[in-house]
Amino acid sequence: MFDMDWFWKIQRPSRYVGGEINTIRKDPQAVDVSFALAFPDVYEVGMSHLGLKMLYHVLNRQDWVAAERVFSPWVDLERELENRGLPLCSLESGRALAEFDVLGFSIQHELCLTNVLTMLHLAGIPFISTERKRVFPLIIAGGPGCFNPEPFAAIFDAILVGDGEEAVLEVCEAVREAKRNKASKEELLVHLSRIRGMYIPGFFKTSYNADGTVSQIEPLLTGYGEVKKAMIPDINRYPLPNGQIVPYAELVHDRLALEISRGCTRGCRFCQAGMIYRPVREREPSSVLKSAARSLELTGFEELSLLSLSSGDYGCLGPLLRALMDKQAESKVALSLPSLRVDSLDPAWFEEIKRVRKTGFTLAPEAGNDRLRRIINKKLTDDEILATAQKIFDAGWELIKLYFMIGLPGEEDSDLYDIVRLIKGVAKQGGRRARVNASVAAFVPKAHTPFMWTAQISLEESRRRINLIRGSLKDPRVRLKWNQPEMSWLEGIFSRGDRRLTRALIGAWLDGARYEAWSEHFKLALWIKALSESGLDPAFYLHRERSPDEIFPWDHIQSGVTKDFLLRERSRALEAKQTPDCREGCLECGVCDHERVDPIVYREWEPGDTVKPALSTSRQVRRYRVAFSKQGRLRCLSHLELVRVFIRALKRAHIALVYSAGYHPLPKISFAAALPVGTESMHETMDIHVYGSDSPLALQENLARRLPEGIRMLSLEEWPLDAVSPKLKRSTYEIAFGGLKIKRTDLDRFLRAEVFPVVKKGKKGDRTVDLRTLVESMEILESGRVCVVIRHTTGPELKPAEIVKAIFSITEDDIVKIVKTDEVIE
Repeated sequence: MFDMDWFWKIQRPSRYVGGEINTIRKDPQAVDVSFALAFPDVYEVGMSHLGLKMLYHVLNRQDWVAAERVFSPWVDLERELENRGLPLCSLESGRALAEFDVLGFSIQHELCLTNVLTMLHLAGIPFISTERKRVFPLIIAGGPGCFNPEPFAAIFDAILVGDGEEAVLEVCEAVREAKRNKASKEELLVHLSRIRGMYIPGFFKTSYNADGTVSQIEPLLTGYGEVKKAMIPDINRYPLPNGQIVPYAELVHDRLALEISRGCTRGCRFCQAGMIYRPVREREPSSVLKSAARSLELTGFEELSLLSLSSGDYGCLGPLLRALMDKQAESKVALSLPSLRVDSLDPAWFEEIKRVRKTGFTLAPEAGNDRLRRIINKKLTDDEILATAQKIFDAGWELIKLYFMIGLPGEEDSDLYDIVRLIKGVAKQGGRRARVNASVAAFVPKAHTPFMWTAQISLEESRRRINLIRGSLKDPRVRLKWNQPEMSWLEGIFSRGDRRLTRALIGAWLDGARYEAWSEHFKLALWIKALSESGLDPAFYLHRERSPDEIFPWDHIQSGVTKDFLLRERSRALEAKQTPDCREGCLECGVCDHERVDPIVYREWEPGDTVKPALSTSRQVRRYRVAFSKQGRLRCLSHLELVRVFIRALKRAHIALVYSAGYHPLPKISFAAALPVGTESMHETMDIHVYGSDSPLALQENLARRLPEGIRMLSLEEWPLDAVSPKLKRSTYEIAFGGLKIKRTDLDRFLRAEVFPVVKKGKKGDRTVDLRTLVESMEILESGRVCVVIRHTTGPELKPAEIVKAIFSITEDDIVKIVKTDEVIE
């Protein structure tokens, strides 16, 4: 845990505090292997990723392994750590990353690589594998971005290609054995090379032709000529983690996620995930139902998401949806299906989803007409898209999200106008109240797909095509967003790049490249300079058609789908011929051996009698006033984060909350005050409305057991239903200033003043506030702290920090701690 004197002032400190509900903490000295799961993006992105949560539980189920989490720090924390000489540490134990046995990075996409370098730098670990002479920490990577690992291969000691659940345990066993035997790094890497899916970059050498193409990929270890992806034939062997960590910070996808299927049968030719995750493997529906019930009980999430590359293709989705909502609708748990295909939608699902609230519909036509969709093997038509939009709007939804790509093979300007036509057509289905959010991104050809031989359109052409759509789409019901073409440009370079890109990657990082997937941080000039200084031409990677016999940098990485199959699909694309869904019959793509590996699909299933959560049977509404304190790391929570902490704690306690009416019901909870981030409190007040007949003492004890460390229940008493919401009259704060000695003359001058105007800056402009009317009293304590009593009025108010800054002419850096010690409620 960082020094709170400065830590609470950074952006969103709740990202880094740790100690969340369901966190697993082990004594590092009591385990054989310590494993840091490193996600090279911010907390709210990384904690939205189900794969990270699954590996966290797979590893921690072993009593001899301790798995902890670490995320890329935002640029402000990176700067603070650098300036203060502090290492990047894990959330669970606060250990420096260099102290772990294994540091495993999750590479989800090509634009996270500079964050990997940032994390290694802050850990004091050299970037290049050959420069690291110590055996540990072993630096490894995994994730879908590793199916072409060459642009970053030199950074990692080992790279896992494919499913991680089994292979990651084998890695840990190899590490444990290497530690016991005091093995060398070379001996450990040889051991790891025997694990299916483990790629050891140092055991391969790449040579190039004069034109820059690969001439040879030479294995340097006998019998180790290719790497076959690791695969779990049946994902039911690895149950879903029930006790998922409950975050403080709001996530990008802030809900309980359950994987119902892995892999896809559709065969979209642009989709790398649809190729590398084959075959489809569905999770047994009864286990999903049980896991949902248990997970919601342990987490208190308000929304449940069923994850798959194509959730609508799940064999038993209809009965599963009904069973889930029969159990969870009364608890006001909403349901979302984030990856539905237009041609798989069943209108009966709409009624199940909206039983709690409408969680949104996203449709991905990808292209603006049927011809292009035949080329990319997207098996749906304009008529189906428009008919589906009509059904969604008729069911009560007012917003539909659409996703399109530009730069698909064979695309012409007329196809771009068809995108505009289709977007307007979807909006028309919903009438005047309809809203459509359309997103456009440049197509990036990926390794292991039928389009990996295809040229990517230029940066200038991407801009032109996006601008054509923007200029043609004039409809007040439509909001158009687009990915920066510059980001797709960089993604395209690294998606089909080779080992020579590592130098450019490090060069761009040294010049300040960070968070390339975040538009506000992307700097094209840094990458142009880095590529030029590395002697690399972006056009070589982006804008040339590859010949069928070209050796690709990733040819020694086997995804299971054969190159012959991909070439056949490329030929069919050129002829605009579609390939059937492999659920209709095997296409001989090379993945299934029909003995150990085959699709797993559940087509027939009906749930038994569903048992609803043990909520109170009483429908009598009661109101309680709750007093609590908030200290330690939880002072870093924002007010909205604190509200979520209580809502989820109440749901974990099976306390039936009363909700508002309407399309988006909210629990009836009201707080007397919203404290600024970083403020400790000895006393805060809130009111809750619940159903039930428990005594206040029983309710208080039940809720107290579910709250995280740092929040303490002070009292809970029944309150009249018709009473007004809690309203503050006065609040008392103590403020500490570190080594700064404030001047009593400044305080005396303030107290003598009849008026003390202060300019309050806000989003709606500056306002002048009379600070003297807000401060009832103020005194300097013996310790050098200040005690201030603030009146709460109907006009604009100032935060305690703003008050002392104005009176004593100090800065935010001079304030080290703010504690709310008391409050008076009207």
